[in-house]
Amino acid sequence: MSFQATLVERKRQIEPAPAFWYPYGTMANFEHLERLLHGENRKLLALAGGKPVADIGAADGDLAFFLEQQHGLAVHVIDNAPTNFNGMRGVRRMREALGSSVQIHGIDLDELHELPDESFGLIFFLGILYHLKNPFHALESLARSSRYLLLSTRIAQLSPDRKTSFAHLPMAYLVHETETNNDATNYWIFSDAGLRRIIERAGWEILDYLRVGATEGSDPVSPDRDERAFCLLKSKRA
Repeated sequence: MSFQATLVERKRQIEPAPAFWYPYGTMANFEHLERLLHGENRKLLALAGGKPVADIGAADGDLAFFLEQQHGLAVHVIDNAPTNFNGMRGVRRMREALGSSVQIHGIDLDELHELPDESFGLIFFLGILYHLKNPFHALESLARSSRYLLLSTRIAQLSPDRKTSFAHLPMAYLVHETETNNDATNYWIFSDAGLRRIIERAGWEILDYLRVGATEGSDPVSPDRDERAFCLLKSKRA
């Protein structure tokens, strides 16, 4: 049985109601990482350099438990209970069921000053940036705490009315609280140029970069016009 199948079965045993668990498969991100990473960057365990790894915005902890139990890494889960799908009850119950040593921290990244471990080798920061009110603050803080960062976030090329193109401008669109999936935790949708600019100014160097989804004509609000950027970053400040 694959590790993903093991997690699904454990979740069914812990809480049979599917609505309790985060509904999206976080392990599917590895399909994009497979395309993103090149050369020596594909050796993620080597990038971690023997230091702890963090999974920020971990949902039910699937990725964290995979890294710990399949690859022997010391892993920290960092999430914010008020915005986590099930208030972080899922990741805590999974840790108990798996007999895991993953450390779990409830932290609001918008108020982050320092992470719970003084230094991480690698942080997974997938699908979180556009859920933050203060993305520059978060990226800058993480640049002081980790050598490498795997980041993904939603980006857009066109305004919601599809009349204005801004992909080439270093900017972000602030969505209305009901405008994107009726989810009030969505805030800043960067343009491609805007994402690259904030990454650079917050103290990171882009090593690998990939755009997926609606790479032609994306916008910040339409479900069928969803574009994502995946990138591997190296800190200039850690």
